[in-house]
Amino acid sequence: MSTAVSPDLRRIWRGARVPLALVALIFAAAAVLLLGRGEQTHGALEPGSYEPDGAHALAKLLRDQGVDVRTARTMAEADDAIGEDATLLVTQPDLVPAKRLDALRERAADVVLMTPGAPTLDDSLPLVHPVGESEVGTLDPRCTVAAAIAAGDVTLGGIGYASPGARSCYPGEDGGGTLLQLADAGGTTTLLGSPAPLTNARLAEQGNAALALHLLGPHPKLVWYLPSATDPALDDTRKPIFDLIPDGWYYGATQAFIAVALLALWRARRLGPVVTEPLPVVVRAAETAEGRARLYRRAKAAGHAGETLREMARARLRTTLGLPRDADPAALVASVSTRTGRPPNDVGAVLYGPPVPDDPALVRLAGELDTVEREAGRT
Repeated sequence: MSTAVSPDLRRIWRGARVPLALVALIFAAAAVLLLGRGEQTHGALEPGSYEPDGAHALAKLLRDQGVDVRTARTMAEADDAIGEDATLLVTQPDLVPAKRLDALRERAADVVLMTPGAPTLDDSLPLVHPVGESEVGTLDPRCTVAAAIAAGDVTLGGIGYASPGARSCYPGEDGGGTLLQLADAGGTTTLLGSPAPLTNARLAEQGNAALALHLLGPHPKLVWYLPSATDPALDDTRKPIFDLIPDGWYYGATQAFIAVALLALWRARRLGPVVTEPLPVVVRAAETAEGRARLYRRAKAAGHAGETLREMARARLRTTLGLPRDADPAALVASVSTRTGRPPNDVGAVLYGPPVPDDPALVRLAGELDTVEREAGRT
């Protein structure tokens, strides 16, 4: 007869409390960091960023003017937010496929594209071409665009653009307009050669704030779209990994699978009947009991050992008294009390008492259990 030995809750807690405390500390530190960051984000022209190249100041200024600024970081969010009453700002238009960008432009009232490059110009604005690049500095409008006239001198530069029929403002060193505005079917599309006038660091300079408000705030809603290279919707060239595997690899993998299956069948053939052999060592039951007792003593698990003795005694008493295995404690105590003549309270204390605190108490409990069993076994 053997008894399963398992750690009690106290020992489990003693062993697990340090790892649990470390895990809790890590989660608490992460929560503090996230809460400390709040809604601040980082990156160029991020409406929630306080960094010099961020645009938190402009976003707050637009909201103070009653403009509903909605940040879109994926194509799906931009599609949901855009409408005829909205201005669309695209911070990195070169990341957006031409068809997707044209669809957004058709649905928006006005569009502002930040430093569009060759991919955008070639596919979406074929009549526009870049004309050199100049240093960012203070430039005067030299055009009839209302936003530029209202703003006056601004901090601009970067890429210059030119296009037949378009209105060119703030010309750079090569003559290209660092602000170019084209008339669309339902509104305008404005190209900016540099994000400088919209950033936290430059918004208060010259007429930058006025230019930003006139370009981005003429409609009740502004969709501030920040395309990301991680957005799967923007990459039309992505394919499932299985489409990238050559057909020959599938053929080779099939052959390898068949070869491995045949090898497994060959190696798994029966070589003869199963042979049984005796165990090399026979351990007496007394030695096993002594070894387990030493383990209990070394672990100072007198309470666990006492409960094991009680459980075994209760099982033997149920058999002796003819009770079912699932007999409840009350029935067992009553039967033992009737058979031995002991008071029920004494029997209950022996069979279901509190855990023993130490080894001497364990020895006394073993003697009491043995006495109760002997008395219950008398006929």
